Amino acid sequence: MIIAPSVLTANLADLATDCREALDAGLDWLHLDVMDGNFVPNLTFGPPVIRRLREALGPDAVFDAHLMVENAEASFQDYINAGCNHISVHVEAVKHLHRLLSAIREAGATVGVVLNPATPVEAALEVLSEVDLVLIMSVNPGFGGQSFIPNVEAKIRRLAQAIADQVAGGGRTVQIQVDGGVKAHNIAMLRDWGVSNCVVGSGLFNDRADVATNLAEIHAALH
Repeated sequence: MIIAPSVLTANLADLATDCREALDAGLDWLHLDVMDGNFVPNLTFGPPVIRRLREALGPDAVFDAHLMVENAEASFQDYINAGCNHISVHVEAVKHLHRLLSAIREAGATVGVVLNPATPVEAALEVLSEVDLVLIMSVNPGFGGQSFIPNVEAKIRRLAQAIADQVAGGGRTVQIQVDGGVKAHNIAMLRDWGVSNCVVGSGLFNDRADVATNLAEIHAALH
């Protein structure tokens, strides 16, 4: 299981410090929630902040950019140039999905698609052979700290079976990532459904304990 801390719930006034704490705790992915105030009702940060964060943290961390924006086709290169290793785009916000996925891969990043809770899984199955990751939103995107929507289970299980069938047929393996309400009490359940990558926000960055302590609780739940 890859644990990708969501920096949206970190201290944005001291982002590099909180991200360094996560990396020092043994995590190597950072999930960057990019919001434009149009596709979702919130604003976060963009390439200039990501570039500075990359300079502060060095080259080793995987910058996992989740673009909740309406202009991904025009802006994805800016995020790669800023230091992002992986780009995930929403199927609901892209006009020419196949073309965009190919362009992101050709630009040197791995690529994923994102499904909102109400979006059928078929939208991801259409491009399953072309992606490295499918992100299933288990909350409606736009804000951190929301509760997990349990009816995503059927979507995840169907996606996991489709990936297994693709691999059995000689195709690429694909990670299933889940974002929204993931904490120690439900992460083992997600693994059992077929999830291999979990975005964790307030379950890691909170006032109860430091990241290393919270991560130890998550690992204990998994094992």
